[in-house]
Amino acid sequence: MAQALWVKKDDLTATKLVDLDQPTLGEGAVRLRVESFAVTANNVTYAVIGDMFHYWNFFPAADGWGIVPMWGHAVVEASNTPDIAVGERVYGYLPMATHLDVQPGNISAGGFVDMTPHRQPMSIFYNQYSRLAADPEHDPANEDARMLYGPLFKTGFLIEAFYQRHAWFEAEVLVITSASSKTAMALAHCTRLASPAVKRVGLTSPGNLAFVKATHLYDEVLAYEDIGRIALLPSVSVDFAGNARVLHAIHETLGDNLLYSSTVGATHVGAREGEGAPLPGPQPVLFFAPTEALETVKAMGPARFAQSVAGAWGSFIAAAKGFIRVDHRDGLAAANEVFQATLAGKANPDTGVVIRP
Repeated sequence: MAQALWVKKDDLTATKLVDLDQPTLGEGAVRLRVESFAVTANNVTYAVIGDMFHYWNFFPAADGWGIVPMWGHAVVEASNTPDIAVGERVYGYLPMATHLDVQPGNISAGGFVDMTPHRQPMSIFYNQYSRLAADPEHDPANEDARMLYGPLFKTGFLIEAFYQRHAWFEAEVLVITSASSKTAMALAHCTRLASPAVKRVGLTSPGNLAFVKATHLYDEVLAYEDIGRIALLPSVSVDFAGNARVLHAIHETLGDNLLYSSTVGATHVGAREGEGAPLPGPQPVLFFAPTEALETVKAMGPARFAQSVAGAWGSFIAAAKGFIRVDHRDGLAAANEVFQATLAGKANPDTGVVIRP
């Protein structure tokens, strides 16, 4: 018997644990038992914009319901392909559930792609699974870090690479909202490494000010209510919050000094009122990591890209151990508790939660 947590698409606070019969495993298919996954603000973003970017389509549920995607580890419980053995461990995109059946294709020593038909319209970025025995990114000592920060870190790396590729649009300052979020911290870290001349300004809620300052990732940290204190210098902004009022305040304050505006996530759920209203200055441009990954690899070359990511990643997880602790919890009910706390903006920024379903 498998189990999944279903979330109501039009009311993310409504959830239910569902017992599911497991069908007979198809020809060439593999059944994964989910070992662990992290629950972060990134998963809330997947749910908030699930219809727009088809995140609900990866792991279908009954009409009106969806399963939120997670990043984590799984073990092969059953296999109908001779190339993948029972007991093998993988890392990749998983449902908030106990099991997932995949149809491996493009199998190599390092990984495979799930060729299940309903997943093919979506980006291959989300359909790739790493086989840990031959995965160069796998480090047994940092499995928690990979689940908590891995995809988020790469998004931060890609945002910095995008701005660097465009000479930062001649900006001197980078303004980052939701500065306590893991992707924001990754962006700040990568900017400090690769573009140290660009000043990093982090915006956060009053309750998170002390934590964000303690990370030492930002040159300046301000509460949202103090946006008016941002220095009027040539700037770019990256919005992870999805808060229309905050974004408008940034544009209003900086005016012609704002040279480019990116939107990435949506950590402030329920604060999107006013979205679509005209903004002063450049109109925000949505940053989509899978597309930018292709552009960055093309610009840097595969070898330099891999080397740059690895170097920045190693230094980031070393730094993160100083300001984020890991909390392990068991069961999908615990996953729901963390998801709901994150949805409500009540998750503790200094704690990363890993679930063992």
